[in-house]
Amino acid sequence: MPADRKASKAAERQASVEERQRVRRAMETGDERHMPLRDRGPQKRYARDFVDARFNLGEYLMFAALAFVVISFIVPQASDVQVFILGAFWVVFILVFADTFWLSRQLKKRLVAKFGEVERGTVWYGSMRALQFRPLRMPKALVKRGRSPS
Repeated sequence: MPADRKASKAAERQASVEERQRVRRAMETGDERHMPLRDRGPQKRYARDFVDARFNLGEYLMFAALAFVVISFIVPQASDVQVFILGAFWVVFILVFADTFWLSRQLKKRLVAKFGEVERGTVWYGSMRALQFRPLRMPKALVKRGRSPS
């Protein structure tokens, strides 16, 4: 009995590894048959393509935040420059918020025009994708910047 359990556990583990590899390949190539459910469907694909086709300020927010943190450690705390550093960070944050808001409005308008009704969560899906650094997005970006999604 223990050998059978061991063998079944190993087979289960191997099947799990193969499934993860299949999903990973699908996320890199755009094969929707093996993607997770949250990434499937024509509206999600359109949202991905719409976001990937434009320049998004949000994808650089983490780099800006890191730069502001490093600069604030370098500049003395008692300095008046700290106020400007914090103000600059808030300006960047508000610009990212405005850009993401604009993206969500445009995406919703285009989804309604193309599909009639917007699936629940699709606009949020696109907005959150816009906040991710482009090379790290999964599923991988299949549309070049400046190209309009089909």
